[in-house]
Amino acid sequence: MKDRSFHFSYYKHFKDPATKTIIYIVLIGIGYAYLYPLLYMITTSFMTVDDLVNPTVVWIPTKLTIENFRRAWTVLDATKALFNSVYTSTLPALFQTLVTALIAYGLSRFEFPLKRLWIVLMLATFLIPTQVTLVTKYMLFSQLRLTGTIFSSILPATLGQGIRSAIFILMYYNFFNMLPKAFDEAAELDGANSFQIFYKIILPLSMPAIVTAFIFSLVWYWNETLLSGLLMGNSIKTLPLALRDFVARYAVLFPTADGSAANRINEGIRMAATMITILPLLITYLILQRYFVESLERTGITGE
Repeated sequence: MKDRSFHFSYYKHFKDPATKTIIYIVLIGIGYAYLYPLLYMITTSFMTVDDLVNPTVVWIPTKLTIENFRRAWTVLDATKALFNSVYTSTLPALFQTLVTALIAYGLSRFEFPLKRLWIVLMLATFLIPTQVTLVTKYMLFSQLRLTGTIFSSILPATLGQGIRSAIFILMYYNFFNMLPKAFDEAAELDGANSFQIFYKIILPLSMPAIVTAFIFSLVWYWNETLLSGLLMGNSIKTLPLALRDFVARYAVLFPTADGSAANRINEGIRMAATMITILPLLITYLILQRYFVESLERTGITGE
């Protein structure tokens, strides 16, 4: 009774107009802090040079232009870079999502010597900064003759050593521990082996965790520039890598030696290039938004 009365008083306090006003103000402030860069990028990318230098024009352009996007697309070589980004992020994300689930299933369902030590070592791979292992990774892949190829990204993902794989293993591990082992025992009585239990019973029940792992993995592989730039170099140029070299490449394609103001790189063209780079991720999120939110709630990442 005491617990129920506490919840009732808490709900009554939340319904108070002053409390609701404070909460809405805080939420609007947080939302503005997150949305301001995105809104600024969108409006600026459609501005002409005249609007950019006009102090009276702040948010709404006097004239919409897509010339910024045309130039940005040319400088990024976006057709080729987009294709490279799609397959260099989607394939490793798929392998990482499945392999980390298999690793976590083994840690969750089987007992073996030094199990806790292996879990600690696995988590330590996430705590070690990426910069510490850059040289050794490059030497390893160079000896294997995998530098400059997509396999320098796919191979670690296949072996459970992809980008932030430890987080996905820990997430799957906690999710599998919530699944009753009675499912496994019932399947064993029907003659199923461990691998059949994994892909016929555990995986179908783990779709929320799978969706969460795939989306996060896709975003992290898409935005990766440090390892990709080191291991794949200029042979496979993705959109983020092209964006990194955008200013230098723009100066080559559109020199300002003739004094043309149109060839001077401006904030609108930079914002247009950034929009092109993140637009595929925004579209992906809009398509999978419902599944993504549901998967976060069911995997417990929100902390609820």
